[in-house]
Amino acid sequence: MPELPEVETMRRGILSIVGGKVADVAKPPCARRPILLSPGIAAFRRRTAGRTITAIDRVGKRVVIVLEGGDRIVLEPRMTGLVLLADPPTRDHLRWVMTLEDCAVEKVWFWDRRGLGSVRLFTEREFIAEFTESGKIGPDALAISWQELRSRLEKSRRAVKVALLDQKAVCGVGNLYAAELLHVAGVHPETPCDAISTAAWKKIHTAMIDVLQEAIRYEGSTLGDGTYRNALNKDGGYQNCHRVYGREGELCRTCGKKEVIRIVQAQRATFYCERCQNRNRSH
Repeated sequence: MPELPEVETMRRGILSIVGGKVADVAKPPCARRPILLSPGIAAFRRRTAGRTITAIDRVGKRVVIVLEGGDRIVLEPRMTGLVLLADPPTRDHLRWVMTLEDCAVEKVWFWDRRGLGSVRLFTEREFIAEFTESGKIGPDALAISWQELRSRLEKSRRAVKVALLDQKAVCGVGNLYAAELLHVAGVHPETPCDAISTAAWKKIHTAMIDVLQEAIRYEGSTLGDGTYRNALNKDGGYQNCHRVYGREGELCRTCGKKEVIRIVQAQRATFYCERCQNRNRSH
């Protein structure tokens, strides 16, 4: 967390800075665990000051600020990072600030409670090498076809829920939305990928697109810890629509017959309904 819907919401939330010019970047004093900032703040400032912002993109779970000339600032929230236009939740965990001119927006803030996120500056060539040519990042979950999704995973013996978290295979899906999309698709999360039929792969792909797009419309999910916020420091709304995630012991919202079950896969919690996702019918 944040996953693709939350990061896409962050991206859309700062679109108003396109056309603005970078006046300064700063690393506020912070006594907490430091994030990865590359290059150092002096070089970062030297390479970005005076540059116009031409686009705001997204690579998987990362917001990408594109500068004239092709350099890119990549903001990776990881577990608790936020990209904000409004004042951050606290000053203690403020990690990076970009001040703008020729723009209605004065500042962009990167806030990170746990310090696991990063802010990195790439040349265009470095960016392509890192995120396109390296093989570290798979196709975006909103862009991949069902055929490619199947071809990337169908030979794996891993449980499908675990495989969907592999960012080299498909990029953007995390623990929450993997559980939700498999519920919508009617596929048991422990089903091995190599046992899934073509028809089920099509259902998984359709559910993935539908769930992610629905979550984006609600501006992502703010869970019980309240960490995730949109660019204006407001809650997302999709947590109110979760069908199974975080609902252990509650009646399934789809069938209304069985309680949601929680199991652990690859050290992460998985939630499902044994009636809607019956292992004998899911593939």
